[in-house]
Amino acid sequence: MKRTPFAAMSCPIARGLDRVGEWWSILILRDALQGLTRFDEFERSLGIAPNMLARRLAGLVDGGLVEKRAYSERPRRYDYVLTERGRDFREVVQALLAWGNRHFAPEGPSMLIVDRTTGLAAEPILVDSVSGKSLADPIFETRPGPALGSRGLARQALIAAARVRHEAESRS
Repeated sequence: MKRTPFAAMSCPIARGLDRVGEWWSILILRDALQGLTRFDEFERSLGIAPNMLARRLAGLVDGGLVEKRAYSERPRRYDYVLTERGRDFREVVQALLAWGNRHFAPEGPSMLIVDRTTGLAAEPILVDSVSGKSLADPIFETRPGPALGSRGLARQALIAAARVRHEAESRS
């Protein structure tokens, strides 16, 4: 089945998913963020078929999230090193970890984010860097930015209409 490309969409979520929206790619980034860099390390960690891993790594290289660096000439071997764009994905992985622990770990968390100094578990939240307020606060919402195209504006109109409908239904 052919995948729909999202790179041409104006939505930043769609564009981000176009680069990392496949689960193997996200798991490769998870492992890279923890220090894995070599093909065989990713293969052992994930239990992924070599051809699938090669495709996913190539996609991450093409997307600018990792770069290939030769570490051996004979045989030719590469490290896959996170770029700044790849390192910026850390907060997404941490948010997924916390969300998964909160909603899909009835037996309890299998992985935690901890403070290296104290060993205390951390609970990630997204905050506005200007006000320091949690982005989970209902005072925050998404709105169209200056680069949103006509399709995105139509989607926002649909969302606004649905919001009005929900508010009317909740009052009645």
